Amino acid sequence: MNTAKERLLKIIEEIPENEVDKILDFAEFLKIKREKSLSEDLTKASESSLDFWDNDIDDEVWNDV
Repeated sequence: MNTAKERLLKIIEEIPENEVDKILDFAEFLKIKREKSLSEDLTKASESSLDFWDNDIDDEVWNDV
């Protein structure tokens, strides 16, 4: 049974070299999109955890430190 990656590699092998750059551009686009999504998810997670510390009780305690 061929996996999607194996099928893709077979197709890439059959494509003329001067057209492979189009596939490479698209693959790099998908990679950047995935990395950007991960970065945005991490940013959202860190922002929500910061809300935990933003309260009047902790603010008052830390004012005296």
